[in-house]
Amino acid sequence: MEREEINLKLESQKKFFESGITLDVNYRLEILKKLRTLILTNENELINALKDDFHKPSFETIATESRLVMSDLNLLIRKLRKWSGKKRVRTPLVQFIAKNYIVAQPYGQVLIMSPWNFPFLLSMEPLIGAIAAGNCIVLKVSQQVPAVSGVIKNILKQLPEEMILFVSGDHSVSDHLLNYKFDYIFFTGSGRIGKQVMAKAAQNLIPVSLELGGKNPCVVADDAKLDYAAKRVAWGKFINAGQTCIAPDYLLIDKKVKERFIELLIKEIKNFYGDDPEKSTDLCRVISSSSATRLGSLMNTGEIVAGGIFSAEKRYVAPTIITGVTGDDAVMEDEIFGPVLPVLEFNDFSEIFPVISRHPKSLAAYIFTGSRTRKREFMNRTQSGSVAVNDTVLQIASSHLPFGGIGPSGIGRYHGKKSFETFSNMRSVMEKSNLVDIFVRYPPYSRLKENIVRLLMR
Repeated sequence: MEREEINLKLESQKKFFESGITLDVNYRLEILKKLRTLILTNENELINALKDDFHKPSFETIATESRLVMSDLNLLIRKLRKWSGKKRVRTPLVQFIAKNYIVAQPYGQVLIMSPWNFPFLLSMEPLIGAIAAGNCIVLKVSQQVPAVSGVIKNILKQLPEEMILFVSGDHSVSDHLLNYKFDYIFFTGSGRIGKQVMAKAAQNLIPVSLELGGKNPCVVADDAKLDYAAKRVAWGKFINAGQTCIAPDYLLIDKKVKERFIELLIKEIKNFYGDDPEKSTDLCRVISSSSATRLGSLMNTGEIVAGGIFSAEKRYVAPTIITGVTGDDAVMEDEIFGPVLPVLEFNDFSEIFPVISRHPKSLAAYIFTGSRTRKREFMNRTQSGSVAVNDTVLQIASSHLPFGGIGPSGIGRYHGKKSFETFSNMRSVMEKSNLVDIFVRYPPYSRLKENIVRLLMR
């Protein structure tokens, strides 16, 4: 789509929003229900598209893309009338006689920029929240997933373009869109690009949500249930070939159980993907040849005890475990975003906190322990967007848990009701009665009026 065409469509969309059509809750519900039908009827096409783009198994498409969207979508449809209604709040005595309430109104035109790693989920999740709130949306998808982009485009072309405009293209298209004065910007991607988005938004004072990432720590204490922990760490790390913003990025394990746990972890990799993971139909490929090369370069440290194989040509990186890693190694510098798991050991539980605090606040944090004391200490002394105890990644599956980061790992929250609130201006309203007009607030002031104010505003 050429820039001139984009500009014309943006102006048309602005006029559509100003017409007030999207303020009608019934209209929003009609769009959401139609979208639900379109997703279900195109699910097989989505499965095939993700196989083309990622070699992604059908189970992962259903479990981590289409049905996560459906879960949120069904909740929004069920609750939208309630959430979009007036919410009465307490009126203080000083406002007598009045009533106070909060009403949700759409921002207007919203730009959603989605990434390549979960291209359907991370396009549709914010999209349905923006629709539910009554906005008009421009959805900019990644050009690195052409097959999935095609499915999304085919779905959205059956909805009003004035409300939902699909845009694809390279970074120049993104830059062009960011120069437009949207009313809200929702970006999911790397911290590097997130900084650029925020800088652009700041020029026009546009509010933003940034869903980024980070080095998510995963701690295995000596009292963890090791067999369960091994399965759950292996699953959370290697699903989507590790290209998951909340995947465990590195492992901190008590030295007393390290050997046993590594054995169990290697066993689970074999159980999941067989003797030759490259032949497995259940292991994704990485997004590009350059990504495979980058991940391969991170293997030049420590001792590889599993995997260690990669092919840039085939975009293949084997599930890899590296022991003997130190905090200064290259693999511990930035978010790995691939199926490479470095392992660090500790002798005392207190040693984990200096290691974790060396890195910016992460999107997720994980701990495996049977101790309430250790769990509480971990949650009190670490900061992250989310935390899971005795599991990994699955916290994202709840529509009732707001999802988002903290500091460098992101700004803002969404999922379920929080998606609706994120894309809504939660407008405060006071309606004052004309039955009486209290004299106290008006000059001339006096000692009596001061005493009345003190009494009223206790």
